[in-house]
Amino acid sequence: MSDADRDKRKAYLLSQVQQQRLDLSAAKRDWLQVTGPYDRGWHTLVSLRSYAMIASSVLAIWTVKHPGKFMRWAKRGFGAWSTWRLIRNTLNTPSR
Repeated sequence: MSDADRDKRKAYLLSQVQQQRLDLSAAKRDWLQVTGPYDRGWHTLVSLRSYAMIASSVLAIWTVKHPGKFMRWAKRGFGAWSTWRLIRNTLNTPSR
């Protein structure tokens, strides 16, 4: 292989690499544009983590002070969850 052929091949490969870099850059921009709302939502959720820790601490203290109210709400929540499961399973049952 002569030096001229080698230089042409090298130039061709370098142009291919440059084109691939441009394609990757465009794909990255498109990907970030599509996933942007999810990223913002995740960052919002992570930023609320400290407030969730504070709220859970307050809830724990309130539960210790008022165990009857907590049990009443827990029973209501369990009842609502069970009702939802019953309705969902009833509606999703295939007819025979």
